[in-house]
Amino acid sequence: MDFWFDPLCPWAWITSRWILEVEKLRPIDVRWHVMSLAVLNEDKDIPEGYRRMLADAWGPVRVCIAAEQKYGPEVLGRLYTELGTRRHHEKQKFDRELLEASLTAAGLDPALASAAESAEYDEALRASHKDGIDRVGQEVGTPVIEVEGHAFFGPVVTPIPRGEAAVKLFDGVLAVAGTDGFFELKRTRTRDPIFD
Repeated sequence: MDFWFDPLCPWAWITSRWILEVEKLRPIDVRWHVMSLAVLNEDKDIPEGYRRMLADAWGPVRVCIAAEQKYGPEVLGRLYTELGTRRHHEKQKFDRELLEASLTAAGLDPALASAAESAEYDEALRASHKDGIDRVGQEVGTPVIEVEGHAFFGPVVTPIPRGEAAVKLFDGVLAVAGTDGFFELKRTRTRDPIFD
């Protein structure tokens, strides 16, 4: 299973925790990849407040790519967990302190936090982002998941499904994603993200 994430997105965070729950109960192996909401939206007409928020999105994804370049893709899951826990559960800002603490907790060089302010890794970031988006098309966000050759955006869900509920959702998502000609299932969100 391939999973593209942006650490900024609370919905991707919830979906990632669901996938980790599924991984305990199904024989899947998650491979983590980076995508970027800033890249996704850079040429779109979006509200100014959202555009300002996306300015903070560059740092974490650059750090993830820098860590992947130095250590390999297997470190992304650990780093994402550290970043997401601090951001979504502890409500910390994506600043230098959070980035260094996350890198250290993931067993990685905290000096990689410098990548947040550099465009050095942007080409690799854009390539990773493009790889995920090319599988599903432009009219999506994060996360993007591919399982058994079937790629899709989402699912967007809250709270995090646990145990058998997680597996039931997983089986249903795979059934829908594997249906030839199936494209979309959506309804308006009526809850904010619930991280517990």
